[in-house]
Amino acid sequence: LAQGKLIRNYGAAVVVMAFDETGQADTYDRKVEICSRAYKILTEQAGFPPEDIIFDPNVFAVATGIEEHNNYGVDFIEATRTIRERMPLVHISGGVSNLSFSFRGNEPVREAMHAVFLYHAIQAGMDMGIVNAGQLAIYENIDPELREACEDVVLNRRADGTERLLEVAEKYRGGPGKEARGQDLAWRERSVEERLSHALVNGITEFIDADTEEARLQAARPLHVIEGPLMAGMNVVGDLFGSGKMFLPQVVKSARVMKQAVAVLLPYMEEEKRLNGGDQRKTAGKILMATVKGDVHDIGKNIVGVVLACNNYEIVDLGVMVPATKILETAIAEQVDIIGLSGLITPSLDEMVHVAAEMERQGFNVPLLIGGATTSRVHTAVKIHPRYERGQAVYVTDASRAVGVVSALLSPDAKDGYVETIRGEYAKVAAAHARSEADKKRL
Repeated sequence: LAQGKLIRNYGAAVVVMAFDETGQADTYDRKVEICSRAYKILTEQAGFPPEDIIFDPNVFAVATGIEEHNNYGVDFIEATRTIRERMPLVHISGGVSNLSFSFRGNEPVREAMHAVFLYHAIQAGMDMGIVNAGQLAIYENIDPELREACEDVVLNRRADGTERLLEVAEKYRGGPGKEARGQDLAWRERSVEERLSHALVNGITEFIDADTEEARLQAARPLHVIEGPLMAGMNVVGDLFGSGKMFLPQVVKSARVMKQAVAVLLPYMEEEKRLNGGDQRKTAGKILMATVKGDVHDIGKNIVGVVLACNNYEIVDLGVMVPATKILETAIAEQVDIIGLSGLITPSLDEMVHVAAEMERQGFNVPLLIGGATTSRVHTAVKIHPRYERGQAVYVTDASRAVGVVSALLSPDAKDGYVETIRGEYAKVAAAHARSEADKKRL
């Protein structure tokens, strides 16, 4: 308690391991019991806000050959689920590599075990973790036989799970890690569209310049390569990330591949623009874009900017780590038609809410676009939209949708109907979210 009060006085968050006077919690019941006890002490006696509490319910090794260890993965996952249901604002972390300690030296199997564990733990509510981001397999890309064997062990689905995984693991012993396996060149025999998608999903840059150039030569316009195969690949990345089958470090790798591909196309798009009259044409609208304060990620924002610029929109790009004051001051000075906010990390969500509230307070009524890996339709509807009722906050899933959204918002004929539709959808999303939260409280 004394340590908790001291940490609270410094304004810091706290990581609490499931550990008490008798030792570490190794079962579901002990994990939930200790975390519940710690939560009560920290919130009621030390004054901690729940969102500043990070519980680590202890990840232990499975497939050790000791029967008592077989349920360790399930115990962590189910304890996480219960803790998040009873204490919904706290965070859950854990040292993921502990899980696969029995297979040290067999990196392909360890990577597969980590990906399988994270997939299920994230679904249960785990939102932080200690993990080697450079050694994460993509859930969908794991060999089906290995993935099934890993899930049998992690989820303790069968009594002979350890023996079966040991048999499968022999195929991978001494084998290469994920990056080396990515060099399997069978995918190079596919169509250029499929090769671009594969490179994006797997974060492979080695062939991207040549493949992008090949796609450009086949396309009517350079922009069609972005709007076609490149965005199709990024949509796959978005779907995998949204379902928990791909993780943030892998999304960043994919975005870097996309950035490199766009860099190949940019000179051709600039030349096309010059031949069509350059800047002499009236632009379709002026859009301010910024990665919000506290976030340094801008690859996704830059891709959206390129796509919009190629569709005759003038882009005012403020870069990264941009505070609300600068965003709004620039919006006024530049007389922009739309403001677009981007963010990749979770704290960016709160900053977007702050920007929306400031726009409301200062009397703005221009549309506010929300995008980035951690953003969502639900968060926009529940947290951002209510703070900016003068205008309209709109969640944009990816760059391929940006042009259509912007076009509708700036169309004198289509805007009112489009905004009304968005408001109706957000009302339904917010109502469904409220019902879900009420159900959790009853539980």
